[in-house]
Amino acid sequence: MPAPVSYGIAMRNFTRFPELPDARALVDYGVRMEALGFESLWVWDHILLGTDPHFPIIDSLALLTAVAARTSTIRIGTGVLVLPLRNPVILAKQLASLDLLSNGRLTLGAAVGWYKREFDAVGIPYERRGKIMDRNLEILRRLWTEDSVTGQWDELNLRNAVMFPKPVQKPHPPILVGGYVDVVLKRAATRGDGWLTYFYTPEGYREAWAKICAYAEEAGRDPAQLDSLNQLPIYVGPREEGLPKMTEWLHAEWDLSKGSLSTFDSAIVGTPAECAEQIAAHIATGVKNIVFVPWRYDNEQIDRLAHEVLPLLRT
Repeated sequence: MPAPVSYGIAMRNFTRFPELPDARALVDYGVRMEALGFESLWVWDHILLGTDPHFPIIDSLALLTAVAARTSTIRIGTGVLVLPLRNPVILAKQLASLDLLSNGRLTLGAAVGWYKREFDAVGIPYERRGKIMDRNLEILRRLWTEDSVTGQWDELNLRNAVMFPKPVQKPHPPILVGGYVDVVLKRAATRGDGWLTYFYTPEGYREAWAKICAYAEEAGRDPAQLDSLNQLPIYVGPREEGLPKMTEWLHAEWDLSKGSLSTFDSAIVGTPAECAEQIAAHIATGVKNIVFVPWRYDNEQIDRLAHEVLPLLRT
């Protein structure tokens, strides 16, 4: 019998200017989400985002560290960290420390990124981001699992590099690879511990997951051992009231990757019973984690989700 689906929730660590994210309020939000019974908490990640309007954003790892210090059970995750932008040796230390601080509650969601202006500002060659992603994944894993690492990767020269303490989770924190093109789905199947995506309908999810399973089997891996996650926008309330609100919000603050199967049609909208019915269609795909993106991160919406929708899903 398959394991029950885990339900998480996203954090609003980016906003649309002139509104600014409130760092202390976000930490309090994380504490509240644990109390409400959500099983995981996810942050978005960018260093620079947008120009006019731009989107102010709180650093993902700093925020998760603060949340980890004030919570005890909720898993914390990046959905997703732009992995090629980070020095992998420094990142290995940061993430191992975060896993220790949280006592083994970290999940690393990682992707290659898409915003060239951000790569140019950091000095990372945008055209090589896929190769850098694979390199960084290898270095992270080796530093987390080996007593001593020696190797040359581009400008990175590791000579008997010893990194302790190791993460709490063994062999290391789970790594979910995000993205949608075939080379990324293959990376998730062969180099990751699973796949995460956002705003996929059940049909779109099934299509992509079938490819991942085929890649895993081809590589000699058991697809059943891979983790999976879909992030879904949700509005709890009368559909005739909620659908226009959700549509306006999604078009105002969200972008969809061209060529991906992400769509605003994935939004869950309706009464608690209707929401549960729509979510059941996602559960039927075999997805192991559903992370909700509540409409405008509204407190009333979050309460309705926690108190009226989740109980229906868990029974």
